[in-house]
Amino acid sequence: MFGGKNPQSPNNPIVLYKEGSSPEMVNLDSYMPLLAPIVSSYNHRIRPVLDAIDRFQSLDVSKEGIQLPAIVVVGDQSSGKSSILESLAHISLPRGQNICTRVPLIMRLQNSSNPHPELFLEYQGKVIPIQEDKVAEAINTTTYFDRIPNTTEEIAGDGKGISKTPLTLTVKKESVPDLTTVDLPGIVRVPIGDQPKDIGDQIKNIIMEYIKPEESIILNVLLATIDFLTCESIGMSQSVDKSGERTLAIVTKADKALEGLLKKVTANNVNIGLGYVCVRNRIGDESYDEARQEEATLLETHPFLFKIDKSIVGVPVLAQKLVQIQPKSIEKNLPELVKKINDKLNQNLSEFNKLPKVMSSPAEGMTTFMTIIGVVKESLRKILLRREFDEYPMRKTCIVLLVWSKGLAITRNNFTIALIVIQNATF
Repeated sequence: MFGGKNPQSPNNPIVLYKEGSSPEMVNLDSYMPLLAPIVSSYNHRIRPVLDAIDRFQSLDVSKEGIQLPAIVVVGDQSSGKSSILESLAHISLPRGQNICTRVPLIMRLQNSSNPHPELFLEYQGKVIPIQEDKVAEAINTTTYFDRIPNTTEEIAGDGKGISKTPLTLTVKKESVPDLTTVDLPGIVRVPIGDQPKDIGDQIKNIIMEYIKPEESIILNVLLATIDFLTCESIGMSQSVDKSGERTLAIVTKADKALEGLLKKVTANNVNIGLGYVCVRNRIGDESYDEARQEEATLLETHPFLFKIDKSIVGVPVLAQKLVQIQPKSIEKNLPELVKKINDKLNQNLSEFNKLPKVMSSPAEGMTTFMTIIGVVKESLRKILLRREFDEYPMRKTCIVLLVWSKGLAITRNNFTIALIVIQNATF
């Protein structure tokens, strides 16, 4: 299945194609209701594409220089990043005043008709099933039921250090949107306690690694009480996305900055191309349904918040935006992604085909060895006699010594070739 835009539609919906079938037009705007439930019939159409991206992610294709479309969540420490993801997944993630997200947390939400939720943690080749109400403990406590080690400590070590090795949380349950997000450690400025002295720089380096690729959608989480113009996470996203076309801002704790919020989100002095969404965070022991009801009541009745356009307020609206943005991002990047994968595959196959064939006898082994010797001799002739260095473009100066020895025999002609390369020398 793959997608393309429909130029004849004024709303420019995504058109999905299946092999052997006619195009199926899907107007995203018509599928997601403004309020709960935040899941729509669109989910089953995008799920196969997300599964393919997730499989590539698990294969760590980024090490091959292939970047995958991703929704990357960034923001200051304690800005409410984890609370946003909790509201989308209806699960509890680690919270606290210190760094709670010490490794990149890839959260895969998969809508399921099964009334019994299924949750898994994946890291370092391990897949661990966990209970829905024990997610935070499984991620960040010393042990989970005295049998599963702290996953974060296994990856990042004990103490307060961080790691760029990701931890994947898969959540399959009813009434969640089909989404894949990457939650990164929150930005800190001053190390606390036994945190590494360069903890701030380490976190920034991880954030830049994830948000720099053009394939990444940046979810910038901002406290309603701060000045957006001086926010460090805004500065980082602007440095890699100057036009703002792949940045969406989530303003958390909208109930804490009631009077000036409307001006902040309408002025857009920081060039947020994908717009803003203002939300109220879950407080204390509120259930997720209670939190959404409180949010809806606040946004409808408060004299200041009531003035904000309803299309940019509330967690359900955020979910709607994300399930629209993610497939569009995948659609945009899919052709180049396929090209990169095919190019890399062809390159690896070409290198594989250059490897010597399997040798079944000493005679074949000697033949292969003599072929290698011939290649080396030809390289030496080019370097020593013709002074041609095209095989070694980065090595402008070297000395190659050809040593003949009658005492050592590696071939029937009783000679040895030794190649000694000395850098920063000339001949």
